[in-house]
Amino acid sequence: MSEVLPLQAESCVETRGLQMTYGEGLAAVEAIRNMDLTVQQGEFVCILGPSGSGKSTLLHLLAGLQQPTSGQIYVCGAAIHAMSLDQAARWRRRNLGMIHQFFNLIPTLSIVQNIALPLLLEGRRLHQVRPRVEQLLDELGIAGRRDHELEQLSGGEMQRVAIARALVAQPRLILADEPTGNLDSRTSGEIMDLFRRLNSDHGLTLVVITHERNIAECASRIVELRDGRVESDGPVAAS
Repeated sequence: MSEVLPLQAESCVETRGLQMTYGEGLAAVEAIRNMDLTVQQGEFVCILGPSGSGKSTLLHLLAGLQQPTSGQIYVCGAAIHAMSLDQAARWRRRNLGMIHQFFNLIPTLSIVQNIALPLLLEGRRLHQVRPRVEQLLDELGIAGRRDHELEQLSGGEMQRVAIARALVAQPRLILADEPTGNLDSRTSGEIMDLFRRLNSDHGLTLVVITHERNIAECASRIVELRDGRVESDGPVAAS
């Protein structure tokens, strides 16, 4: 099992000398270049950058979906870089909530089953986790849709189901990859407002990937990437 060794006591995410290279020789592409990054517990950080800047690669590395070429990754104290992909998958299911642009919901499952899925995969029974699912349905404003088919939901409602699934195991960290990229501007604003409430009311740490500056400005801090490097890193000015 991977060691548990956070580099800083109050950090939730830390990378040190992180490198991700695809290919070899003249065909090599450096997606992440010697990156040092720290996200403190309770922060709401947006990773901003254009296509090809390395932001999605960074998210995949933090989640343990890929193994880095070199460097260290610590998430909630776990040494992700030292895990096999199978170990990372088990750790991710228990400790991390992930939200995707295209929701990644399973159409053959009900809304309740989709939300409960991380706990069901851990061997829990649906009746055991139903109270937690119902709580999230209420908190996210979709309780009235619990008995609908997924195809009957709007994009914003489907994203709320995906957010509920990410929250069901009560993770310490949420990673979101372009969570508003498939939504209209009004619904995007509603989702970002929801993220802000999760951060401010529950102290949840959020790292959100986006290519839209107006979305990034909903966070408390923006880390801007370009060509696999941190180009700027600072707080969002209060409006």
